[in-house]
Amino acid sequence: MLDLRLIRENPTSIEENLSLRGKVYKISHIHELTVKKKEIDIEISSLQSESKKLSKLIGQEISKFQNNDSPELNNLKKKGNDYRTRISEFEEKKRILDKQIHNEISNLPNLPSKDAPIGKDESNNIQVKSWGDPLMKDNLKSHWEIGESLNLFDSIKSTKISKSRFITLIGNGAKLERALINFMLDMHTKNGYLELMPPALINSESLQGSGQLPKFSNESFKCSNDDLWLSPTAEVPLTAFHKNEIIDPNLLPLKYVAYSPCFRREAGSYGRDTKGLIRLHQFNKVELYWFCDPSKSLKAHNNITADAESILKKLNLPYRLIDICTGDLGFSSSRTFDLEVWLPSSKCYREISSCSNCLDFQARRSSIRTKIDKKNTYLHTLNGSGLAIGRTMAAILENGQQPDGSVKIPDALVPYFGSNFLKTT
Repeated sequence: MLDLRLIRENPTSIEENLSLRGKVYKISHIHELTVKKKEIDIEISSLQSESKKLSKLIGQEISKFQNNDSPELNNLKKKGNDYRTRISEFEEKKRILDKQIHNEISNLPNLPSKDAPIGKDESNNIQVKSWGDPLMKDNLKSHWEIGESLNLFDSIKSTKISKSRFITLIGNGAKLERALINFMLDMHTKNGYLELMPPALINSESLQGSGQLPKFSNESFKCSNDDLWLSPTAEVPLTAFHKNEIIDPNLLPLKYVAYSPCFRREAGSYGRDTKGLIRLHQFNKVELYWFCDPSKSLKAHNNITADAESILKKLNLPYRLIDICTGDLGFSSSRTFDLEVWLPSSKCYREISSCSNCLDFQARRSSIRTKIDKKNTYLHTLNGSGLAIGRTMAAILENGQQPDGSVKIPDALVPYFGSNFLKTT
């Protein structure tokens, strides 16, 4: 959520910065509401000050006279009642106005970082670096062809259980998924992250706090009889874990890692990636999340990205790092680095992690603060996949495929999987 004071004092600057996202934002109506709110705040403060003075005067009059029913005292009491009535009326106006402002501002995305590349869409994203040697051969199999030949997963039978875009992992496929989860969790906990396993069902307030609601309600699955949704990413419950708290600055940064199932409707993506593990309604992911001092979030952004990169390096999977332009940034992000893994069958890189610095955007929506110079201050939050499990499995299958149809398991994963190769059984 954006700062009300900034909107009230610099509406033109806010509009210009938001428009870098490739869309025109007009916030004059929100600006007017924030000005009215400020005027009401001043009026309430003035009335409360006058009421306090009057209360002291009434107290003095009562101590002077034994008769508490004098015309002078009754007149003062009447004025006191009038003040309380007016204060109550203004407070009700403020409650209504606060709700209006909150609803309006909740639909505004985060301000892009001044360091993010300026551009309209993904074509303006910038490659920062690449790592590894991409496998470049003809007639390579796709990961779903490999999965079918090795009997690792089944999407056809899954439609009997659920619907399309769900998958059932089988035998070594399920074992490889579990190995990847444990490998990633162990890697990150050794690197100073505290492991959490949050609920998969989350309330609306949690989704609002991280920025998924109200804008992305059509992307999530909601339980019809409860105010609960299936979590689209562990970023949501991890943000809410410290909702309405003031965190001791001596504890910062707080670094969490969480494995969770994720559920997304993938609205508008029909016809794309309908086969395999790339775009499913349900998938597993290991998420990294930081709460940090605002003055240190730029460095933290590089650190959380490096932690996600370390998994790809350990698995010897070629990837590249992309600096996302302003027009392609996620709703809550101020700056994002995408990690894209190489998929040989399609001869292209595919996103496997987005590492974002949200600054105080989510902390403001979720009321998460810390103490800086004895003053309550919104801290900064950062998140990144460390990594998406299904896409990592797809990359391992394609990059590790052998001429005999088997798949070479990355050395770092062998202790978790228990074998050097995936073979037909």
